[in-house]
Amino acid sequence: MAISEHQLEVWSHQGSTQQSAATYQTIKRVLEDPRAPFSNRGFTIFLQGSYGNDTNIYADSDVDIVICLTSVYYSDTNNLDPDEKTRYEANRNPASYKFSDFKSEVTDWLTLHFGSGVTSGNKAIFVPGSSGRRDADVIACVENRDYFSYPDRSPPEFHSGIAFWTNNQQKIVNYPKQHLSNCSNKNGNTRTRFKPDVRVLKNMRNAAVDDGVLSRGKSPSYFLEGMLYNIPNQLFDPSRQTTFENAFSWLSSCNLDDLVCANERFYLVRDGLPNCWKATDFRDTLAALTEFWRHGAR
Repeated sequence: MAISEHQLEVWSHQGSTQQSAATYQTIKRVLEDPRAPFSNRGFTIFLQGSYGNDTNIYADSDVDIVICLTSVYYSDTNNLDPDEKTRYEANRNPASYKFSDFKSEVTDWLTLHFGSGVTSGNKAIFVPGSSGRRDADVIACVENRDYFSYPDRSPPEFHSGIAFWTNNQQKIVNYPKQHLSNCSNKNGNTRTRFKPDVRVLKNMRNAAVDDGVLSRGKSPSYFLEGMLYNIPNQLFDPSRQTTFENAFSWLSSCNLDDLVCANERFYLVRDGLPNCWKATDFRDTLAALTEFWRHGAR
């Protein structure tokens, strides 16, 4: 191994949170303003990503903020049997207010308060930083219910997540609250080693990219968290060097098809799915990080 325990310990430290917290509170206050055109709608606001999960490193910049419409929801009923689908359709009450209306109103309101630099992208609304406020990506989304039971005489059962549509109308579903909860549980089950080791892995990824060992963009932080989430709890050791020896050894021999995202609603590695890591990118990342781990910077 070419990376010292001291360097790994430095990489494990959390980046600054004060500015990100201030950014979140500033944007949250604007979104919660009773004069906002969507103020009469039900919605929730929360952090996601590295700042929400306490896995941010010093190199992290953008703050990811979710505003989720809850007075309207979209549904997936693929796991219901025909009778259950019939009951669902009989009880369904289509809403006139749609996701596109909500995103448009949120974008216009943010633009009014933060200026013309606010841009509505393919997935998120970008709010540029200013005067001590970080850049932020605001994800306007809608509650999504993935039904797995719709009985006749008891309440339906479903997994609650979020959904939004890209500019080319691709529906993206995710489960950020389950991701945060599961990562917190993993951290507790590994004696608070998981989240610091995620930060180590993110810093290691950045160093490998800077050294030219790993191509930029192949290893999003979300997927790195998922990679480490699958490592068995007992392999997280007080020595970070031992932990990463264990992790790279385990990952090199595991069945990729069994790996799951930290939300445990999606598989981690699948081709052609928007919430999953491409198999070639996973393998390239693992190979590059293992090489960097063994030989260090060139």
